[in-house]
Amino acid sequence: MADDVLVGRISTVFRTAGYDGASLSMLAGAARLHTASLYHRFPGGKAQMAAAVLEDVGRQFGNVLAPLSEGEDVADGVREMSRRVAAFYADGRLACVLDTMTLDGAPVDVKQHAGSLARGWIEAMSGAAARAGAGEAEAVRRGRDAFVRIEGSLVLARVLDDPSAFLQTLEILPQLLTDQVVERAGREGARS
Repeated sequence: MADDVLVGRISTVFRTAGYDGASLSMLAGAARLHTASLYHRFPGGKAQMAAAVLEDVGRQFGNVLAPLSEGEDVADGVREMSRRVAAFYADGRLACVLDTMTLDGAPVDVKQHAGSLARGWIEAMSGAAARAGAGEAEAVRRGRDAFVRIEGSLVLARVLDDPSAFLQTLEILPQLLTDQVVERAGREGARS
């Protein structure tokens, strides 16, 4: 079995059960391997499996976030990132592994890795806002706000079994990160 398939399978357990809730029998069942075979692939146990899942998420996020720094039209890049985020989270039907992985029982290095991925996502969205003309502090505020809205809407989608808030959040991201910056810059230019 290819490593990416194996990591994808165990990722579903961490996504739904969190680190502490992901038992070795659950992980082996998802991987469709005996526990001994799973340990052969991951001699470091559950911590190594969690690290592999987060490494995979990091690679996938690289692709998801790439449009934020490409092309001249920042809003188009945000729309493409939103489309990729929707696909990554199955239109809001999947929980965020960064969130669930950091629940009770997760080792410090797993929490730090998840935190690093979250910071990278915020920085990428902040960078898009800055490319659209926001000042440094405003760009950071917009990136954090976008992250909070995405993550909050994922929780809401899971709790209410209704992904509509998640999809609505993704729809407004271009405006949140870019349009209002342009409007404000236009108003400030008119005052001069």
